Amino acid sequence: MFNRLPGFLKNFYFVIGALFLIFMLFISDSNLIRQYQLTKKLKKLESEKAYYTVKIKQMEKDRAELMSDEVLLEKFAREKYLMKKEEEDIYVIVEE
Repeated sequence: MFNRLPGFLKNFYFVIGALFLIFMLFISDSNLIRQYQLTKKLKKLESEKAYYTVKIKQMEKDRAELMSDEVLLEKFAREKYLMKKEEEDIYVIVEE
């Protein structure tokens, strides 16, 4: 039966090596497809990290400006949170 097989398939080390390679590339938990997906996810998360790092720096800068300037703080509170003085009335205009 083994006489019909090509010579390299009779080699024990070649067969075991090929089976190990197939196992590592397609069957195991750290297979080639999974590694590609994890690399893709890592790149996405790194880009999100860079985006949020920039946003955090911008927010810290804005916060420092707000806390140092009373007029800016009042303007921010009025626009963002609709705060008002006791004698004022607020009219909200919704644009569609």
